[in-house]
Amino acid sequence: MLSSLEIAQAATLRPIADVAADAGIEPDELEQYGRFKGKVDLAILDRLASEPDGKIVNVTAITPTPAGEGKTTTAVALTQGLGQLGRRPVLALREASLGPVFGIKGGAAGGGYTQVVPMEDLNLHFTGDLHAITAANNLLAAVIDAHLLHGNALRIDPLTISWRRCMDMNDRALRDIVTSLGGRVNGYPRQTGFDITAASEVMGLVAVARDLGDLRARLGRITVGQTFEGEPVTADDLKAAGSMTVLLKDAIKPNLVQTLEGQPAFVHCGPFANIAHGNNSLVADRVALKLGEYLITESGFASDMGMEKFFDITCRIGGLRSSATVLVTTVRALKHHGGDIEGGMDEIEAGAANLARHIGIVKHFGLNAVVAVNKFPTDTTDELELVRGLAIERGAYAAEVNTGFEQGGKGATALAEAVVAAADEPNDFRFAYELGAPIEEKIRAIARNVYGADDVFLLKTARDKAAAFEASGLGELPICMAKTHLSLSHDASLLNAPTGFTVTVRDLRPYTGAGWIVALCGDMQTMPGLGKAAAAFAIDVDADGRTVGLF
Repeated sequence: MLSSLEIAQAATLRPIADVAADAGIEPDELEQYGRFKGKVDLAILDRLASEPDGKIVNVTAITPTPAGEGKTTTAVALTQGLGQLGRRPVLALREASLGPVFGIKGGAAGGGYTQVVPMEDLNLHFTGDLHAITAANNLLAAVIDAHLLHGNALRIDPLTISWRRCMDMNDRALRDIVTSLGGRVNGYPRQTGFDITAASEVMGLVAVARDLGDLRARLGRITVGQTFEGEPVTADDLKAAGSMTVLLKDAIKPNLVQTLEGQPAFVHCGPFANIAHGNNSLVADRVALKLGEYLITESGFASDMGMEKFFDITCRIGGLRSSATVLVTTVRALKHHGGDIEGGMDEIEAGAANLARHIGIVKHFGLNAVVAVNKFPTDTTDELELVRGLAIERGAYAAEVNTGFEQGGKGATALAEAVVAAADEPNDFRFAYELGAPIEEKIRAIARNVYGADDVFLLKTARDKAAAFEASGLGELPICMAKTHLSLSHDASLLNAPTGFTVTVRDLRPYTGAGWIVALCGDMQTMPGLGKAAAAFAIDVDADGRTVGLF
């Protein structure tokens, strides 16, 4: 079988104007970026306001191995499978970050015969959204330091400045730095750091803004620090939000591409669900719901990560209601959680405790879980059937093997039929907590009811900030948990379905523009680092100038 990159490079793509027209997008609503990708103007939402919404199907997973279990591949396969059934699905995925592309994972646009294309563009600079978000974030950082140098009229206390710079690359050396060295002409030295762009609050607020006006308002509400008197200082106070909006006025428009089988796919915003909210944009969801029968939206990592945030953050802000959930699992992931990724049936049985926990999480939100067993070439028929049976025994609505990687949409028709049936069932969709609950109680509700923890423990810094946020009127914001994706707990070494643990929260960050509070758990970092064997080492161009080694 050809590599995923070779399949993508050999594919015959439809002109994006044709994809848009078939989806119901009018010519003046599409801004083309070359022949095969484009942006959709948000005016389409006004035109389609009276159209009924489709059904939301969220694609999530069990706790993954470090390499991932093919969740994007499954989301694309499901979309193509629904197309094979004559349905009208619209896919919505997150944009790829250059950090993991050149770090551990390589390409992030699906795989095999279930990909979104043009694959190289999607994984690299695409339409420039992440660069625009980086620029807007760093413009605000530059304005803050310039304000301090030029008299500090707002009386900002430099020790309270929480706004950090960002870049779209894994660079651990920038996590904790001192700026403005070299004398007064370079400003006043202070300690700060960089986050990866996906963890920037600007990324989060672009992902949940409803339109350009809402984006401008959210940018203005960003809190960067406090005055010496303890009053919050915002981007509007610094007169930076208008310029930031100008940098982002095109980035807020969702990007339209296609699957290998020609279905429309929006790829927009928000990669990481361990250090950010980890979902594609609300505007992409809203447009897709008007254009298709089904919105297939993929959340980052597992159901305790991106799915929880999709429900408790995105659906709250957008007034959305999900209809069903696809829970991706693999033979190797169950073996991993069972104690030996090279093991056999016994390890699959043991690792099914993790699968059972995630089925329970989906049910906690009042939804049906359709388990997709994503087939790898090394899986045997007996192993795949064992996983299917274990999923049904542990409460899944249905469980089907997905062979889309090798067969495209035809390999996912059984999964697609199960999803259609599950989405037609009545459900009791609900959130994990009430917004009016105290901050610590909201964190505790997530930890107990989603992660399976006994309790939470907030270190003094986090406790003090929770009290301060509540006193300043931020207590009713939702919570965005930042924790490892490799365990249901905050400790990456606790595999399978751990019990008897307490989630430690070391700090809280108020994202007043995006509209949530980030809870930093354990030793979670908001700037990843490159590993010893980075994916970047294998990426190159051949003699003909074609990319090789990307995936």
